[in-house]
Amino acid sequence: MLSREEIKAVLKKWIQAWDEHDLNGVMDLFHEDVLFENWTGGKARGQKALRQAWEPWFKNHGGFRFRAEDLFIDEAEQKVLYQWQLDWPSNEKGFEGKPERRRGLDVIHFRGGKIIGKFTYSKTTVEIDGKRVKLIAERDSCGSS
Repeated sequence: MLSREEIKAVLKKWIQAWDEHDLNGVMDLFHEDVLFENWTGGKARGQKALRQAWEPWFKNHGGFRFRAEDLFIDEAEQKVLYQWQLDWPSNEKGFEGKPERRRGLDVIHFRGGKIIGKFTYSKTTVEIDGKRVKLIAERDSCGSS
């Protein structure tokens, strides 16, 4: 069981690996049996499947950046609520490559010192090229956070 300070240390490594677009660094923090669900409902079960789903996204990252907005740690339950803002080149139809700002949160579960569950939720309206755009959910692979 991780202490509150240990959870904070893992999250610091987490944020650094994302900022550096370091897929290996991110994957090192996941449990072998991780379950990931993204904002479209896409799922990846197990570290191998998640790495496979994320490899293209990390390879063609376009300089994405996550900025922490809020953090809630439940040490007893080994869970975190991480609110973030994502700045990246949009992949929304008709806006491809334009600057997008998306806000959302991750519910993160730990087991044995590793992330066993990551469940990502996003607002349904984003800012693209300075304009508010309502998203139309399309199920995809787990290629986005």
